[in-house]
Amino acid sequence: MLWPIMRTSTRTTTPTPPVAEQLRPLADALLAPDANVDIELWDGSSIRRGDPVGAVIVRSPRALQHIMWAPKELGLARAYVTGEIDFTGDVIDLMAQLRTSSPQENSTVRKIPALVRTVRELDLIGARPPIPQAEFQPHWWKNHTIFRDADAISHHYDVSNAFYEMVLGPSMVYSCAYFAEPGMGLAEAQAAKCELICRKLGLGEQPGLRLLDVGCGWGTMAMHAAAHHDAHVVGITISREQAEHARQRVTAAGLSDQVEIRLQDYRELGGETFDVISSIGMSEHVGKANLTTYFTLLRAALRPQGRLLNHAISSIGGSRLSRGSFMYRYVFPDGELIDVGDTLRAMQDAGFEIRDVQSLREHYAETLRHWVRNLEDHWQKAVAEVGEERARVWRLYMAGSSVGFADGGINLHQVLGVVQDAEGRSGMPAARPV
Repeated sequence: MLWPIMRTSTRTTTPTPPVAEQLRPLADALLAPDANVDIELWDGSSIRRGDPVGAVIVRSPRALQHIMWAPKELGLARAYVTGEIDFTGDVIDLMAQLRTSSPQENSTVRKIPALVRTVRELDLIGARPPIPQAEFQPHWWKNHTIFRDADAISHHYDVSNAFYEMVLGPSMVYSCAYFAEPGMGLAEAQAAKCELICRKLGLGEQPGLRLLDVGCGWGTMAMHAAAHHDAHVVGITISREQAEHARQRVTAAGLSDQVEIRLQDYRELGGETFDVISSIGMSEHVGKANLTTYFTLLRAALRPQGRLLNHAISSIGGSRLSRGSFMYRYVFPDGELIDVGDTLRAMQDAGFEIRDVQSLREHYAETLRHWVRNLEDHWQKAVAEVGEERARVWRLYMAGSSVGFADGGINLHQVLGVVQDAEGRSGMPAARPV
């Protein structure tokens, strides 16, 4: 029997450097030197930066593949939604640090060569990772048809009423609260917001007014107006789950004689007439191109001296969501933020006289902090209800939105318009609290 000749190898193997060492040049290019955020890598190595507010945890090399295949925010979002990237610390403070410390003059796209080089060095070149199931796939139908709007709204709102209750709390209001007094809780602030709108609409000036609440959500505004101001309310939504749950809440509150909840598009109102109209978080789904038509239809539904309160997120110059953005793919397909100046112009073109404009920007930043805290407090139940991907989407978008409102990147404006009668009278009081 011949035994193999055993040879001692004299070849030396160069040890593989830690991933942190290989990624440091890319991290330094993407983050400013003063970014107080640690980066923890999957091999146990890390990139330390000053006194961190938190850490970005890269759990898997697949995170880099997501970013390589979609170099802008979509790749980062996919990595987070799938759990390849995670955060420690206060997620809102962390995102604020990342946003303010990132070099604005250099986009992520310009870092693609460095990213590809790093991915190649780490031997991560390969097929695109699977796209998360929670992602909305763009279609090519014409924007803002009744069918397409229903599809987009269903993606966001027909998630789970139980999930929304975990996030929003018992008030079930999915719009900016109004923290009128220091120390107010979320439920109190949402009631204060409903009351602020009721006062602006003049519901307290005479009982029995007929209110149309466009995009009524789960019915809270409609119920508040009926219970506190004896209003008769029609609430409309194109979310089936919202409509069903709102009707149940109205019945439980004993307000069925005063509040009607309809599954109805605003374009299907017909010839009905109302004394006042509230549009809360609705015009963002209409789109700038259709805004004058939207307000014209609402104007036609108002009696002389009737009032409209439009409560909507805005951005300077307007912002239409890109099909490749995180917000389009995961949160608000076809959503569009409209410059408040364009909203004013559209309302005036539709025949409204503008009587009041109020910003609640800081209030929305605080509202979102409450929602993020609620989600994190109910995290396990939320994941069990809608899945981890969906829960991660909501955490990321709400935290990022809170930062946007806090630093002024986006805003929230309430705009009050009135329909003059034939003699030019508005019916507005000479003086009123705002």
